[in-house]
Amino acid sequence: MEHGAAVLLELGGVILGLGILGRLAGRLGLSAIPLYLLAGLAFGEGGLLPLVTAKEFIEVGAEVGVILLLLLLGLEYSASELMGSLRAAAPAGLVDLALNFTPGLVAGLLLGWSALAAVVLGGVTYVTSSGIVAKVLGDLHRLGNRETPVILSILVVEDLAMAAYLPLITGLLVGGGLLVSVLPVGVALLTVAVVLVVAVRYGETLSRLVFSPSSEVTLLVVLGVALVVAGLAQQLQVSAAVGAFLVGIALSGRAAEAAHDLLSPLRDLFAAVFFVFFGLQTDPRSIPPVALVATVLALVTAATKIATGWWAARRIGVGPRGRWRAGTALVARGEFSIVIAGLAVAAGREAELGPLATAYVLILAVLGPVLARTSEPIRVGLGRLLTAPARRRSARQPADAWRPREP
Repeated sequence: MEHGAAVLLELGGVILGLGILGRLAGRLGLSAIPLYLLAGLAFGEGGLLPLVTAKEFIEVGAEVGVILLLLLLGLEYSASELMGSLRAAAPAGLVDLALNFTPGLVAGLLLGWSALAAVVLGGVTYVTSSGIVAKVLGDLHRLGNRETPVILSILVVEDLAMAAYLPLITGLLVGGGLLVSVLPVGVALLTVAVVLVVAVRYGETLSRLVFSPSSEVTLLVVLGVALVVAGLAQQLQVSAAVGAFLVGIALSGRAAEAAHDLLSPLRDLFAAVFFVFFGLQTDPRSIPPVALVATVLALVTAATKIATGWWAARRIGVGPRGRWRAGTALVARGEFSIVIAGLAVAAGREAELGPLATAYVLILAVLGPVLARTSEPIRVGLGRLLTAPARRRSARQPADAWRPREP
């Protein structure tokens, strides 16, 4: 069989299979990420049907997928909104870091890994999946809930923390040492500051230059700029994903709205390819030995995320129901956790890290949406046992967690 025909057959089979898995996930009411990871395990070395010719194309598509994930996330925020959220969410962000980075760090050290590998695992357990959370909030019609701004603020703090963490950990993984890694971290933070200042002052002008009445032109310009900036960021030893995120932040108004609508289908396609590629790099036979550790770590960090959301929502006066919803919405891990683990896998660090991260994300990508959907019935059941007197006293008062967010 000719090489071109073989590539098309394999690639077409992979994309068709992902479409079927996505439909199945929708029927089950779950995120498709765990199914995509399972597909990667099936198509990789040691799987049921290993790919032969399309793997190189999928690798490039995976890089584009990460860039589009972060670009679309950046389009959700304006620079002024982002800066305001950072100021308000700083205490919650510190609690989030302490409660959710520590379990991964401690687990890595207990497993006998190097300090660097333990720091990588801490990053894997720290960051919530923005993609899964956004989908869950939309599906459950909670975007107007009083606790939702708290959830989004925590996500923004985590995403910006990645702007420092990713270049630092990348430099350390390639063997540059801490002092050498400080430079790209400084460059990353300086770049973030410069982009935010430019976006606040000149965001409308930049958006007018990018926007075009032609959907084709807008798509090509925004995607081209994102890829160029991501490439330049990579050359400067700054994460390409962070560069794409900053492009999204810099755009606003009609340009951001048009770009979001045009790029969403591409993001969904290449993000699925990215998760498949991570699965391709993991031998499924390596997962059973780490399954128990992944399960324990998942349960511990699910509890710490719920505690984070509960505490953050309580700070602004959200009622118990809203606190439960905020906590359970933050449980899922996904794209960033895979990106972080992928850096370590590519650098040849700790053979168990890839399988452990894959199993960990699989568990929480399923558990997170399930907990978010069932948090209301769980809270009601607990309330009947624990807070009946308080509910009777406040029966005439409206539940503050159900009020729509004030403008």
